[in-house]
Amino acid sequence: MHLTTTLDDIHSPTPCSLALGAFDGLHRGHMAVLHAAAQGECPGVFTFSSGPKGAPAVLTPEDKLLLLEKAGIEQVFRIDFGDLRDMDAQRFVEEVLFEKCRASRICCGEDFRFGRGAAGDTTLLASLCAKAGVELCVLPPVLDGGEKISSTRIRAAIEDGDIPTANRLLGRPFGFSLPVIHGNHIGHSLGTPTINQAIPQGFILPKFGVYAAWCYAKGEFYYGVANIGVKPTVGSDYVLCETWMPEFSGDLYGYPVRLSLLEFIRPETKFPSLDALKEEIKRNAKQAQEITKGVPPR
Repeated sequence: MHLTTTLDDIHSPTPCSLALGAFDGLHRGHMAVLHAAAQGECPGVFTFSSGPKGAPAVLTPEDKLLLLEKAGIEQVFRIDFGDLRDMDAQRFVEEVLFEKCRASRICCGEDFRFGRGAAGDTTLLASLCAKAGVELCVLPPVLDGGEKISSTRIRAAIEDGDIPTANRLLGRPFGFSLPVIHGNHIGHSLGTPTINQAIPQGFILPKFGVYAAWCYAKGEFYYGVANIGVKPTVGSDYVLCETWMPEFSGDLYGYPVRLSLLEFIRPETKFPSLDALKEEIKRNAKQAQEITKGVPPR
């Protein structure tokens, strides 16, 4: 898959089937647009380097690219929104999508807006596509429980600790792939050695607490019990995801580990002693083992 990040560097070698959107969550609604684009020649995506202003990210940039490639996308035009903010809607379509990207087929959701002041809509896009002989595929929203699936709904569920709802709306387990960093090594002294992953700035913060999770490390899946928060019993200066994988042994420092959250087990708690913390971690691990029974995510 080829990635282009600046307007000046956009050059599609062949006509392409192009999906348009922020795709900030790559949820089931977004995937419907991507799958429609993937039916055409040289499937591509025109998207932005950041999501809606002020909204925390549900995906890391790296995970987003991996999911796009898995969906059959061959080229990604990921442009800084500031480079397009003041561009007239018609000029954006004709000069960027038609001329630079060489879109022969365009796929988007029915609420897609574009151009200066978000003045362009699918009615204008249909007119411009018809004039240029470009096929347009406008996808209706995907509903869940009678409501449109949206990244806003997903963020609310994650922040509430309602991971099953977030996962259902996403169509996959919510999670992240982040490198393992050094912690205070207290887990080793407790007999529950953990991996630590720092939640990056701008990424959504799940409700602080303990979760059952699948962990993908060095090519294998392991069940895990993950604490997301500031570790009130021992303290942390920043938000961490600290995970114990009872069936894993080895060194993971510096390696990326993918964590897929399945279910909230309990809120983050300050324990009166490390022994009390140790007993609770072991109890939570048994809960996580039961929750993760079944086929791990692929």
